[in-house]
Amino acid sequence: MTDRAFTDDVLVIATHNAGKLREISALFADYPFHVVAAGDLGLAEPDETETSFTGNALLKARAAATASGKAALADDSGLCVAALDGAPGIYSARWAGPDKDFTVAMMAVENALNAAGKPDRAARFVCALALVWPDGYEIVVEGQVTGQLVFPPRGTHGFGYDPIFQLDGHDISFGQMDPAAKHAMSHRADAFRQLISRCFAPHHGQR
Repeated sequence: MTDRAFTDDVLVIATHNAGKLREISALFADYPFHVVAAGDLGLAEPDETETSFTGNALLKARAAATASGKAALADDSGLCVAALDGAPGIYSARWAGPDKDFTVAMMAVENALNAAGKPDRAARFVCALALVWPDGYEIVVEGQVTGQLVFPPRGTHGFGYDPIFQLDGHDISFGQMDPAAKHAMSHRADAFRQLISRCFAPHHGQR
């Protein structure tokens, strides 16, 4: 199946996470369509029951496209820590608890590493992006970046686990990095570039 150019006037972002919404909206800032959040449309947040980032991104995008009748983009992303066998992984948000307090989540990661007694602090951020149209056509891509975990958390920019993730080749955390700089090199940016090349590039009909 060939890729499809996105030519709609509205794109639904299937997230209730304000941080993700900010980042994704910023990535689409120069494109000639309106971005609206699933939460602003009153769409329910589906349970993430799949076993992979790609599976959960597709689940959320399908639900939003079906409920809204418009094309929907969903992100599923998380932190995968080598010494924790890839945890928290797809459960990254759940480690933050019902209040989605990532201070709690970052502490949980540090405690788990200390309990494991492993010095390895290698980690990667993974982001799957799924774009689904109401007629069932769908495209999914996955991006990632690698780095090291740093404790205690550093910086107040970004969201989620950003304050404990230091990208390879850099000496500051994502939480200390200027948001525009992070947007240019993050796992979400990696996935976004792949999606753009398939659906939003000029030769695919960008208006």
